[in-house]
Parts: sequence; structure tokens; C-alpha cells
Amino acid sequence: MRTVGEFHYVHHQPGGAPYAQRTLLADAVVDAAREAGLRIALLRVVYARAGAGRPPDGAQKRFADPSLDLALADLDTLRARYAGAADVRIGIAAHSVRAVPPDWLSEIGSYADSHALPLHMHVAEQPAEIDACLSETGKRPLELLADKGLLGPRFVAVHATHLAPHEPRLLGQARAFACICSTTERDLGDGLPDIGALVSAGARLCSGIDSHVITQPLEDLRGIELGERLRTQKRVVLRDDQKTPAQTLWGIGSLEGAQACGFDDAGGTITLDKDAPELALVDEAHLLDAVVYSGTAACIVG
Repeated sequence: MRTVGEFHYVHHQPGGAPYAQRTLLADAVVDAAREAGLRIALLRVVYARAGAGRPPDGAQKRFADPSLDLALADLDTLRARYAGAADVRIGIAAHSVRAVPPDWLSEIGSYADSHALPLHMHVAEQPAEIDACLSETGKRPLELLADKGLLGPRFVAVHATHLAPHEPRLLGQARAFACICSTTERDLGDGLPDIGALVSAGARLCSGIDSHVITQPLEDLRGIELGERLRTQKRVVLRDDQKTPAQTLWGIGSLEGAQACGFDDAGGTITLDKDAPELALVDEAHLLDAVVYSGTAACIVG
């Protein structure tokens, strides 16, 4: 069964008033995933502000809660509703240091730890985010999260594009994840993360998207290595004595991605359409290479 982690933003009605059933939209997302035959990690986003000293504005009012207690109460509801469900995990997503006040972070980390929840957060996506965090707190985003106790093996730093040289070690020491959003960074021009530093430091990698300009999981997956080739001007940068680069990437996109979403396994096997144009002339021994480096969703049929 395929797995999706949904960084779920939209909680409230236009204007910000909650629905009578506060988790109505979260439940709709879970229902949609189930109808599509997907396992889902519903990552309930905590969002409070437009930035330091700035209340939520416009569409942000649909995302935001006036207090952390309300957001955590919704998480309590969702955890109880889907307790024991094999195809659903509930997690928490502190949106970013821009949208979440620093004094909320420790409690968010404690809540995630006490309930063994995945904890995802946009981290170091853009230089402006880092500058604003330094101005408000005197720390870079990842330094602040480490100081507040959020880093651990269930923490996922989404993007991790603009880390300082010492920061990959913070993720690696915690056995935390970096979720690389290759097509999003490419589309927005946000930059290339230092994959080599993350891997060398022991950070775990997974892949995702933060936009829908293109929704091609395999394109995002191979972008992890192809972007690193561009950054370093070297060929074949994901080297492992025990695995081919394609095997390494496949593990990042399957088991590591599932574990970042709170599942213990990759979700089973897949079925390939070997007559798909990108696979039609490929020897059996090279199928995984072709899927990872040339494939699209059309070559996977089940």
C-alpha cells in the first residue's frame, strides 16, 4: 500500500471561524486517502501568526489557532478517532519558526514525544526565514529547535536547504530526517541543500513536495541526487558500498519515507508496467535504475 504524509493546513472556515466539528477537514483528508487506497500520516499543522508580531492575515486565518491548547485538543481528538487504525497515523506539524511562536515550541516537542508522534516542520527553506529567526531569537531555526528539544528520530526537517555547516550534525546526532523537496526548490529557486553534508552527518533522508506545480514522486526522488550532482559538479554522489545509487534512492523514497510518516514498513511491493516506454527495452537487471532515474507514475500500475 502506498503511503502519503499530508502536511494538513486548512482547519477552519473562510475568515477563521472553526467548523462545528473542528476536525471536519482533517477527517475529509483521511477519507480521501482511504478511498484512493493510500496509507496516510495526517500531520496536523500548528500555525499562529504571519510572522513575529504579525497576526494571521487573509487565507492564513483558515490555518491558524488562537492558542496552542486548541490545536493540541484537535490532535487529541484525531488520535482517539484513529487509534489502532493500520492505515492512519496522526502526527503534528509545527509549520515554521515564522508561523509558530518560540514559546510554543517546547510544548509541541513534549506533546509529540509523550505520544510518540511524527513531528514535521519547515526548516531553513529560505534565507529570509533564517534572518527573521536570528532577529527574533538570536538563533538560526535549527539551532532554536535543538535548544527547545524538538529534534529526535521522529523529527522531520522539511527542506533543510540553507543549513549552516554545523547544523547537519544536529540532525544526524538526533537521527532526525531531512525531507528534500527537489521539484519545489527547483520551481521556487530556493537553492540546493548540501546532501553530502546531511548524509555524512548521519541525517536520514526522505522526499516530498511542497507545491503542486508538478506531482511526480519519482522526479522528486531522483532530484535528491541530481541536484547534488549540480551543486558539486560531480557524477554519482550517493555512494554506498552495499547499494547502487538507485537502491539508495529507492530506500529513501520507500522505507525511509514511510518511517518519517510513522509507519514501520514500506507498505509492500509494487507492480511495474514493463511495456511502459521508459521500461520497454530495459533488461531485468536494470529495471530499478530505469524506474528511479527515468520513470514516471505511469510505469507503476499497482
